[in-house]
Amino acid sequence: MSRWNLSWLLGITAATVVGLSLTYSAPARNGQLSKKHENLRLLVEVMEEVKEKYVKDLSETEMREFVEDMVELALERRDPYSGYLNPREYEDFKKQSRGKFGGIGIRIGVEPKTGQIFVESPMVGTPAYEAGVMAGDLIVKVDGVKTENISLKKVVEMIQGEPDQKVTLTVLHEGSKKPVDIEIVRAEIVVDSILGDRRLEKNLKEWDFWIDPATKIAYIRLTAFTETTAADMTKVVEKLQKEGMRGLIIDLRQNPGGLLRAAVEISSLFLPEGKRVVTTKGRNHKEEVYNSQSIPSVQPSGYPVAILINRWSASASEIVAAALQDHLRAVIIGERSYGKGSVQNIIPVESGASALKLTTASYWRPSEKNIHRFPTSKTTDDWGVKPTKGYEVELSDEERLEYYKDRRERDNVRRKDNGKDKGKDNGKDDQNGKADSKKKKEPFKDRVMEKALEYVRGELKRGNNAGAQAPAPRPAPAAIVPAAIVPAASASAARQ
Repeated sequence: MSRWNLSWLLGITAATVVGLSLTYSAPARNGQLSKKHENLRLLVEVMEEVKEKYVKDLSETEMREFVEDMVELALERRDPYSGYLNPREYEDFKKQSRGKFGGIGIRIGVEPKTGQIFVESPMVGTPAYEAGVMAGDLIVKVDGVKTENISLKKVVEMIQGEPDQKVTLTVLHEGSKKPVDIEIVRAEIVVDSILGDRRLEKNLKEWDFWIDPATKIAYIRLTAFTETTAADMTKVVEKLQKEGMRGLIIDLRQNPGGLLRAAVEISSLFLPEGKRVVTTKGRNHKEEVYNSQSIPSVQPSGYPVAILINRWSASASEIVAAALQDHLRAVIIGERSYGKGSVQNIIPVESGASALKLTTASYWRPSEKNIHRFPTSKTTDDWGVKPTKGYEVELSDEERLEYYKDRRERDNVRRKDNGKDKGKDNGKDDQNGKADSKKKKEPFKDRVMEKALEYVRGELKRGNNAGAQAPAPRPAPAAIVPAAIVPAASASAARQ
């Protein structure tokens, strides 16, 4: 949240003042102004008192900041996901939704219970990712300035900047006691949201999507839900099916979500036409049901599917996981998801120059269970997505840290040894070499991935790859009557 949250109010200041003058001169009902106009009067009176009597004369820019700061705190106390996008932020948001924007390549949020700024997810291949920033990191300082008591949007502004400029984040990794400084060089970020497990040796720009080539088990990692994600995912699934894919693992760990439309389209790749994917409900929001759509180029069933999630899988990633779990199309492996099930509408204001990001509804699973985790929610309440019974894999803080390091190491593109330095290396004492080899740690074992491979291989051995839906070890949810397909407008937005 930032001081920009309600600059739209000042965009209609003149209209407001005129409206108030008419209100003051008009007869009041029961001798009182309406509650709505009383609140507007308070806002204008405070502005006037500050403008006229504050210890120093405030410029127009400072007055605008003052009002925006007032509104920022008001919205922040009610909903950490609502906010105002000024013209620059709105342009950045549109670029991000298109898969291209400027920055260091992280999405950040506010922990509801503590109010601390944390990293929801570093984007693979970006400066932040390669520098060692990890999901769950607390951002303690930005360029030496403490983030405590600073709004989310203000922290975003502090981190953002022109490409090639440096910024230093002081972060506290999960499970660590001492913060570390990480210097990062800003860059233009191009989001590649569909990744494999490793890069192809012949072309490091391309990904290898086969996790087990011998048994034709594929692996697809989704890092975000942008405007291009569904189309890119469709191309990959089409290609894998043509190459004889018999099983699929979809990795949604650390995926913070994104566009609702993308979540519905990706769910449609694995569900028959007309199956309910998600429902949005709100106070003044017409209930909308989003159903799976037919994609002729893709066979939605015929092979087992496993979906990997963790505590940082949120929003659109929870929609996909919940839809495939409720319709018994996939097993969910890992740990309980984040529980971000609120809908933010992007409402253009100021003739489209800026926009209001407003929480208007919440997401509900096909089984009619709630997704959103409220500040008062308990662990026993229905929220988020839980792993399928028997497929829970809880990582320790140490394991989680090792996973991030291992994943980043495999994702980074490195030049092959061209032989120039071989002489130096070969000149080392053999004993030193032996000592070094003893110090090397065992290769990291991704227990979540191993569990997924175990499940898919087991299904293939049992012959559950010939058109049958992946079975789940729990009974099916109550019958759901498919509703009409509702166009998936931009009802949700990727979090910054």
